[in-house]
Amino acid sequence: MTQTLDPVPFDDTNIALCCYVNSSSKIQVVRITNISNWYFERVVFPGQRLMFESSIEGQLEIHSGSMASSILEDTVPCNRLRIEPAEDTSGDVATGPASELGNDAQSALNAMQPVHG
Repeated sequence: MTQTLDPVPFDDTNIALCCYVNSSSKIQVVRITNISNWYFERVVFPGQRLMFESSIEGQLEIHSGSMASSILEDTVPCNRLRIEPAEDTSGDVATGPASELGNDAQSALNAMQPVHG
């Protein structure tokens, strides 16, 4: 199945790779609505890990609830969900593709479940 990604607006230079894990037992809907000209919304199942790119100024809203209602449970700054780039053995920051990331980031990518928009 195709994974649909909404790229962060091209004029934003403060972009970070972020990771959110739904550690609850409920299905959650996460949204970023405070970035102009961009809207991000995904369904995250219990135990699912969601990796996404966002502006560091983004605020991830976490909603849960029943079929008829939605409750805003939390708002987390994307800066707190940021995944730091791994350093290679020479001390330089890794800048290559995902296959060249450090073990922690690579493990997170391997364990990531598909996210369908």
